[in-house]
Amino acid sequence: MIALVIAEHNNLSLHPATLNVVTAATQCVDQVHVLVTGHHAATVAEAAARISGVTRVIHVDCESLQHQLAENVTAQILAAAEAIDYTHYMFASTAAGKNTAPRLAAMLDVAQVSDVIQVITSSIFCRPVYAGSAIATVQSTDTIQVLTVRATAFDPAPLRPTAEASAITSQVRSTAAFASVSHQSSQLAVSERPELTAAKIVVSGGRALGSPEQFMQTITPLADKLGAAIGASRAAVDAGYAPNDWQVGQTGKIVAPDLYVAVGISGAIQHWAGMKDSKVIVAINTDAEAPIFGAADYSLQADLFVAVPELTRLL
Repeated sequence: MIALVIAEHNNLSLHPATLNVVTAATQCVDQVHVLVTGHHAATVAEAAARISGVTRVIHVDCESLQHQLAENVTAQILAAAEAIDYTHYMFASTAAGKNTAPRLAAMLDVAQVSDVIQVITSSIFCRPVYAGSAIATVQSTDTIQVLTVRATAFDPAPLRPTAEASAITSQVRSTAAFASVSHQSSQLAVSERPELTAAKIVVSGGRALGSPEQFMQTITPLADKLGAAIGASRAAVDAGYAPNDWQVGQTGKIVAPDLYVAVGISGAIQHWAGMKDSKVIVAINTDAEAPIFGAADYSLQADLFVAVPELTRLL
């Protein structure tokens, strides 16, 4: 059995989630190939070739693949499948992966298994349901598996040292682009902070912060001291205290940092689903009955407007 992992990247560097998907793939099959589709993305292909466990990298370079449109990427995956009978197609559970995987599953006429957090066998997987409050074990009877993988549930595959032999890289011809689909524009948030889903430390604020000004005045200094990414609960985002791309939770981003600091967050199941895999959880809240305290490794029942500035000062 051979798995094809679809690499996620920005044409310059490989997204860290790809390494986690490769780890999941090695638990499913004997061989793992990586498909890199993009434009002027040779450095990405080189990085993919260094991933331990990867035996082959398929590199497709074309202007129509620059923005990773699902229609064009799917066509390229199907073209790669003409040469090799892949049994598993694996994506990260990111916006890009969730965009392309369903289209591929439909084209292959198979069921998709979403958000895999554990591999039991090559056809049996575990995935969270009910916002992570239960884990379902599912078996796919299809001969071909299309999977999206929750990156935070798997350790990243290590990279081979530069001096060691890399996987074989082959450059293949691109398929024709879909004429009816085109990329119009991109708006990228530029920040000096770590990317939220890849950050080692995350400081998140909730509705208790009261206003956008107080959110920034309280959370930002602590995040600066810790070199952390900033997150927010859904309630804080809905109230306009923080932008949408900071939301952590079932309908936001899934994070699993080494340290997660929850400030003024009650710990509703919707939020818990997005950060429960954090290695160490610190909660600051005035409500002793807040659900977050039942899950936190360290809890501080205190006024956040007093405790957070003091913690920042001591750091």
